[in-house]
Amino acid sequence: MTFEWHEGKNSANSSKHGVWFEEAQTVWADPGSIEFHDPEHSAEEERFIRVGYSSASRILLVVFCEREQGGVIRIIGARKATPRERKQYEEGIRS
Repeated sequence: MTFEWHEGKNSANSSKHGVWFEEAQTVWADPGSIEFHDPEHSAEEERFIRVGYSSASRILLVVFCEREQGGVIRIIGARKATPRERKQYEEGIRS
């Protein structure tokens, strides 16, 4: 699996949310992570959200799209999950 992102966006995301995209990509290694479509933000491209534990043991929400060429995942944004999102994640693991 290959990841990509815009470096300027990565820096801005870290300043705003305290999460670098390098950490965000580690959410894909969490076997309990949950993923769903984000229709509200998919007008120009299909966007998805993944929630899971990062390598830093934080539950993150990651917004991304999948590039058609070679299955590349482009990370658009990442932040710590809200309490509601954490609950959804935890309920997803139990089901």
